[in-house]
Amino acid sequence: MAATVTRLRTTPARTLRTAADAYLDTIASPNTRRAYGIAIVKTVDALDGRGEDGPIGHSRALDTVDDAEVGAALETLWGSAAVNTWNARRAAVAKWLSWCAEQGWTAPKVPASAGRSTPPDSDTPVRSRTAIDRLIGRRDIHVREKTLWRMLYETCARTEELLQLNIEDLDLTGRSAAVKSKGAKPRTRRRGATHHEHVLQNVYWDAGTARLLPRLLRDRTRGPVFVGHRRPGPGKYLGDRDLCPDTGLARLSYDQARDLLDAATATDGTGTGWDLHELRHSGLTHLGESGASLLELMAKSRHRKPENLRRYFKPSPQAMRDLTALLGPGADRRR
Repeated sequence: MAATVTRLRTTPARTLRTAADAYLDTIASPNTRRAYGIAIVKTVDALDGRGEDGPIGHSRALDTVDDAEVGAALETLWGSAAVNTWNARRAAVAKWLSWCAEQGWTAPKVPASAGRSTPPDSDTPVRSRTAIDRLIGRRDIHVREKTLWRMLYETCARTEELLQLNIEDLDLTGRSAAVKSKGAKPRTRRRGATHHEHVLQNVYWDAGTARLLPRLLRDRTRGPVFVGHRRPGPGKYLGDRDLCPDTGLARLSYDQARDLLDAATATDGTGTGWDLHELRHSGLTHLGESGASLLELMAKSRHRKPENLRRYFKPSPQAMRDLTALLGPGADRRR
């Protein structure tokens, strides 16, 4: 009797490209997926030997790539980039490869030779209190922008944190709001956790924001705090949380908010104005100059590590002059 040969089915080798696609599909945030995609896709193309304009062809098996090749690809792509760019791209690739290993796939790692670089001190401009007050006091500035800019300065919150606030999140009496901070962890293991299913942290504002918020909100009691002036176009889907139920207006986007501040402060055409981050940075710097302790600044900024806060604290030239004056003749009498 002739022997029967049975062909065993084998699982196709996991390629770099399929592994990258699988990981990117797990990222819920569109902005995070886009940023990680830039790093991971370019690294995959480099490891596959595909040029920037080359056709998409065969992708290497994930288990054929070693650590040194990953490090070499990172160095080629971003070795001469700014420190923050290098760190961001490296971190994205490292998280992807770590995720691959968690799936039980044989995957390389980012080698120690391609380590994280120490960020330089921040060169973000510090805007004076007078300049900020003058900007917000201008008659040609809409109350929406005035409120956002004052709130950024007084809360020292990140722009994305304030833009994703809804009116229901505000404690107007306590002058505070619960925001989903950068890197906030969901309270549930379910994928696609909603805003309130994340661990939220409070931010606090003062009289300037407290005076502006009622003018901005008027009779609205639900929906995004900051909305655009137009309804979303046909075919554009937005979740209920991102639409004002009373007006149908959509939540103000980061790009819109950035362009509004740039247009109001530009000195030599588009792109020469202030950046939204400068308001948070200026608020933290002014608190530091006023004598706030490191622990107080960490609580206000919600940084977990002191070294991450250091780059936001850069005393102004006037603060350095006042400090130096303590060493001059008669300094004891001036105290």
